Amino acid sequence: MDISFVIPCYCSEKNLEGVISEIEAAMKKREGFEYEIILVNDNSKDNTKGLINRLSKENGRIIGINFAKNFGQPNALLAGFNQASGKYIMTSDDDGQTPVGMVWDFYDKMQEGYDVVCAKYTETTQKSAVRRFGTKVNEFMLYHMIDKPKEIGLSSFFMAKRFVVKEMVKYQNPYPYIAGLLLRTSGKIGNVHLKQRERATGKSGYNFKKLLKLWINGFTAFSIKPLRVGSALGFISSVCGVLLGIISLIRKLIIPTIQVGYTSQMAVTLFLGGLILGVLGIIGEYTGRIYMCINNQPQYVIESIVKDGEDLL
Repeated sequence: MDISFVIPCYCSEKNLEGVISEIEAAMKKREGFEYEIILVNDNSKDNTKGLINRLSKENGRIIGINFAKNFGQPNALLAGFNQASGKYIMTSDDDGQTPVGMVWDFYDKMQEGYDVVCAKYTETTQKSAVRRFGTKVNEFMLYHMIDKPKEIGLSSFFMAKRFVVKEMVKYQNPYPYIAGLLLRTSGKIGNVHLKQRERATGKSGYNFKKLLKLWINGFTAFSIKPLRVGSALGFISSVCGVLLGIISLIRKLIIPTIQVGYTSQMAVTLFLGGLILGVLGIIGEYTGRIYMCINNQPQYVIESIVKDGEDLL
């Protein structure tokens, strides 16, 4: 098998056949390449499961994976990677926004010596203020929390060599962060520049809650910098407290009649209380995730795997 396409699917019954047709048209441009299409249904609310079952029966290249509940796009990708058998694995969205027909642009870029080639968007179609804000926060986190080189663009639309994917699926914790897994596996990451297309139909399934979960997954799974920031803030606050104490003592010695300020005292108390609670929240997030991992929370639960219309489980 030369190329495996892995596509996480959520409520995509109106778009999925168009994405598959684009893949099939692109693969016809070069003969002699074997490929498979792995569709991972993330417990969709529409008839995506029924569509995938039908497509797998009609097309021997299609493998369908159905989750028992919704686990999220990163988890769906890892489930698909576990089933992939190609020398190269390419991901795609299910909504038609990612031009998966550019598979040969990615493949040719890989031949320059890269282990991973990601899409780097010169233009995006994100109209939602929440998504635009989320993208900026995600980039900030990648640079400052996970030490991503500035010249490299990372996205969920990429092609990777098989050894990269085999290393990624070794991550068994329930909070995967795909960009972090790529960065820790290989430094040979290239980019293909392209424009993001409009969604064929429907709207993005990402809301602020899901974006927040993605950010937390990123900095708790692959960085301890938030803990270091908390330690630094605690040290700075302690130094400021000592200095303010010394200043207050000197002022009281110079001007015995000076009154202690109730407002400033309350402000300092609230600031330090908020700082302590914030740092405890960060520590609690790390501790909670450690507990969930020890408790063997599943990364995903597969209800069925279908190929040629038959359930392989």
